[in-house]
Amino acid sequence: MRLLISLSALFVSILLVQMSIGTLRPFDTISGQSLNFSSVEIGLIASGHFVGFLTGCAVSPKLVFRTGHSRAFAVMVGLATISIIAHPLMPDPIAWTVIRAIAGFAVAGCYTVIESWLQAKITNAIRGRVFSIYRMVDLAGQLCANAMIAVLTPASYISYNIIAIIMCLSMMPLALTQSKEPSLPAQSKLRPLLAMSISPLAAVGVAVAGMSTAAFGSVAPLYAANIGLNITDIAVFLMASIIGGLVAQWPAGALADRMNRRTVLMIFGVLATVTCLLMSTSIATSVIFGHQLIFTFAFLFGFTTFPIYSLAAAHANDFATSDQMLDLSASLIFFYAIGAIVSPIIAGYVIDIFGPPYLFTYVSLAHILLMLYTIFRGFVRPSVTIEKPYAYMPRTTMFIANLLRHRGNRNRH
Repeated sequence: MRLLISLSALFVSILLVQMSIGTLRPFDTISGQSLNFSSVEIGLIASGHFVGFLTGCAVSPKLVFRTGHSRAFAVMVGLATISIIAHPLMPDPIAWTVIRAIAGFAVAGCYTVIESWLQAKITNAIRGRVFSIYRMVDLAGQLCANAMIAVLTPASYISYNIIAIIMCLSMMPLALTQSKEPSLPAQSKLRPLLAMSISPLAAVGVAVAGMSTAAFGSVAPLYAANIGLNITDIAVFLMASIIGGLVAQWPAGALADRMNRRTVLMIFGVLATVTCLLMSTSIATSVIFGHQLIFTFAFLFGFTTFPIYSLAAAHANDFATSDQMLDLSASLIFFYAIGAIVSPIIAGYVIDIFGPPYLFTYVSLAHILLMLYTIFRGFVRPSVTIEKPYAYMPRTTMFIANLLRHRGNRNRH
């Protein structure tokens, strides 16, 4: 019973963290637009989040070692809350970039505490079920975050206070639990180039995943506003992409366990490219078809792009030894973060120069390059004959591999 209460507290905390930070990402874009920030400035703000996130992934485990899980989580929630409240106090793009970096650092720390705590608490017998719940909580938090946008007023004190309150609430479940804090599990080393040495295709794949999801989650609201969607419609637009990503997990996993991983990457790459090119044309913005068509495209965008990170990670795992798994997970997150850092800035310039619809032309080019590189790698190195089971991989912290590695080992026996 105590274990169940402890795990429930962890899941509620991570749901609230995801709701708060997940709301902040697109809401900053909408608020920045209302404050007349340029597209490049909005892209820079989004990039600041991932700079902080990458830093937090590397640094926060040391804080947990030093202070313990609960205190470290309280510190990170406090930093995130301060950064959220600071937005309306300093309505300047440079200031927002800095405070979004603080928020990114803090949320990485929150995930580090949660995932390391989960890893220490669960046993192999319940690992699969716990990870499945974790995945559902993660996606539910994203859905709730996007839905919240519909009821918030851009750039207002009240809206940012609501987001900050949700972040503060995330501290309560862990603060009230009587469960004893665990010791920190083994930390993944940050060997950034390990993924490139094990599987260059996987490194490029997760970087492209970072580029596409960061551009969509942070800059796509500009595109949505440009084609006439109001704030409620923008919320639905973003939610549709999350639902698409959720629905895609089953077919992506089924294909990845039955076909060559490179082939499955190609399939999703082609579908993503076609979807993005359609979204960049006048078909998507036609008043004849109405908003339902653009919502459908958003669903297809999530369906085709969200599984790419997990597919690339599964491909890398096929070539990795068991003692490389944790370090590989950290390296993949590094490449994902690099793609997520540069992409919103590039997207901002593309929108400024060519217009919002060309955001998806840019994303389609990234997927075309991934497809070409996939073909090239097929000639350079053959695929492995025995593949490890596919698993959905949240792009959270370096501890996520700890939640999966024993589960994967158990599934192979």
